[in-house]
Amino acid sequence: VLLGYLFDIDLKLIAGIFTGALTSTPGLAAAIESTGSTLASIGFGIAYPFGVLGVILFVRLAPKMFNIKIGKEEEKYNQSVKADFPEVFNKNFCVENQNVFGKKLGELKLRSITGCNISRISQSGTAFTPGESTVLNKGDIIKAVGTADGLDKIKLLIGNETETRIPLSRRFIIKDLLVSNKEIVNKSLSELALHASYDATAARIRRAGIDIPPKASTRLQLGDKVRVACTEQNLEAVTKLFGDSADKLSQLDLLPITIGVILGILIGQISLPIFGMDFKLGLTGGVLMAALILSKIGRTGPLVWNVSGTINQFLRKIGLVFFLVSVGTNAGGKLLETISANGPELLVVGAVITIVPMVLALLVGRVFLKMNYLTLLGGLTGGMTSTPALSAIEPVTDSDAPKIGYATVYPFALVFVIIVSQVIGFLI
Repeated sequence: VLLGYLFDIDLKLIAGIFTGALTSTPGLAAAIESTGSTLASIGFGIAYPFGVLGVILFVRLAPKMFNIKIGKEEEKYNQSVKADFPEVFNKNFCVENQNVFGKKLGELKLRSITGCNISRISQSGTAFTPGESTVLNKGDIIKAVGTADGLDKIKLLIGNETETRIPLSRRFIIKDLLVSNKEIVNKSLSELALHASYDATAARIRRAGIDIPPKASTRLQLGDKVRVACTEQNLEAVTKLFGDSADKLSQLDLLPITIGVILGILIGQISLPIFGMDFKLGLTGGVLMAALILSKIGRTGPLVWNVSGTINQFLRKIGLVFFLVSVGTNAGGKLLETISANGPELLVVGAVITIVPMVLALLVGRVFLKMNYLTLLGGLTGGMTSTPALSAIEPVTDSDAPKIGYATVYPFALVFVIIVSQVIGFLI
């Protein structure tokens, strides 16, 4: 806004330059709605190219500009992660402590005492997945999964570590299953009672490209890929429980989407008096807020609010195409006129809006907050709502710190870009 007054640029154009410099299409939609002008889309188009390239160049050049050693930052980050989330190992132990002979696993409370899970057990040459009622006998071999400290406690309670392997029974199968059955969406693993009902265990959950360690409280979402270990005879029943149908995941259910959009429109019309302004989230902000709320709820009766990754990508792409076609058609008539009148100034303003916040964020994060550079870099790309810039970081480091920083900041940045676009509209 200050740059707009300084260079005598229409604030309707500034609103578009702001969203283009931050490469935020939802922000552009809010800017068009709040300003009621196609000038916002022209400003977006002018600032967008440098908004993309500027962030990418900055994140790649910043280590050299500020003399930051990526290797040292990775090492510091890994040390902090290990301190907060110790590395998990698995070892086999022989049952030798006579105090546990004839005792059930549920009685021993190994999980609460050691923090370790007993994932497999071999008794008289037969391997199976144990439950709380499994009785330990002398000479049994158990596989424990946990931290180094936890495994040391298992050794004290159970017996010495052994190199003896627990054989996988031919009747024991490990398989990845897709959650396509809507009946289990938003249910926790404890509610499914996999072990009690199917003699099965969930070993891993992969959601939106991220591995999630399964816990009893973990709730399933449509499209989750769950790695299940179970007996051969129960595999069919477990598969039926999860659904495991890619075809169902590719089917588009318009009813919950339509209801979500309608709720979003209603939320967007709610008026809040803030500092003398009649503030509304508007269409874009309202629908975004409804999406955040409904995705957290997950399911209401027969309505599942989450969609699979495939459908999500399809809706995002086709929605973006329709939106940009409309915007481009309306803005094209005034494009040359606007550029000829304010061309160089528009490019300068867009570049300043892109670069200055990143420099300030990096200085504050490093000098005052002492943040790890990789985490800060991910948060910076999230703050600029720049997914291409995050991709540009990946060749630089094997650490997942940038991705975590990006995912943490991005939703807040998206909401605030929409809010600021609305505020600029009020100033016009």
